[in-house]
Amino acid sequence: MSFLQPSGTIIDLGVNIDHVATLRNARGTRYPDPIRAALLAEQAGADCITLHLREDRRHIKDADVIALAPQLITRMNLEAAVTQEMIDFACKIKPADVCLVPEKRTEVTTEGGLDVVGHYNAVERAVKQLQAEGIRVSLFIDAEEAQMDATAAIGAPVIELHTGRYADTEGAEQAAELERIHRGVLYGVGKGLKVNAGHGLHYTNVQAIAAIPEIAELNIGHAIVAHAVFVGWENAVREMKAIMVSTRIGRGAS
Repeated sequence: MSFLQPSGTIIDLGVNIDHVATLRNARGTRYPDPIRAALLAEQAGADCITLHLREDRRHIKDADVIALAPQLITRMNLEAAVTQEMIDFACKIKPADVCLVPEKRTEVTTEGGLDVVGHYNAVERAVKQLQAEGIRVSLFIDAEEAQMDATAAIGAPVIELHTGRYADTEGAEQAAELERIHRGVLYGVGKGLKVNAGHGLHYTNVQAIAAIPEIAELNIGHAIVAHAVFVGWENAVREMKAIMVSTRIGRGAS
């Protein structure tokens, strides 16, 4: 755990390095190096490093995952689609965590949660194969009871609730979405699941999500990469972690 979270009991930050690789790939250069970004993020307070190996390899490449795995001092959270290629690759790398996510070739970014109910058998096969290699499995889902019921039935111990709709709305609509997420968090915890969250979170909307005491971890990437343009990479990581921790501490003191 980081210096901001010595007890490991407040809230974890998973720093997603995908868009460091996006910048690299835009010009076909070797820089900025996502491996260096990951290691510096750890030093700045990240509790884990998240990266998504997409089927079209639009940002993170196979070589990035292979090179990073032995260098991390925290843990790798590898996001992957429910395909045999990706599951086999994950089993070869053996990250601490694999988060199974939906994936569409045409989407700019992940548009919603994994439909565990509709793809139950395929998800179950993937979860069992990963678990056989000692990998902890998380499912990236919407805050819907049916999806959490299916996750628990499959035996995946962790969920990551999709916060994209919360991040994309304002006012009363956002408040309603926040309440829906909060209910989902409580329902997931009641099912015995570890509950994480992420997608679309940034420096001025993360507070309400971080304040939900049952959320164990937030995974954030694009906002940190964008903020780093102005304040530097390590500062951007430190600021996000400080916001999350101070929000959680303030909630506990209130």
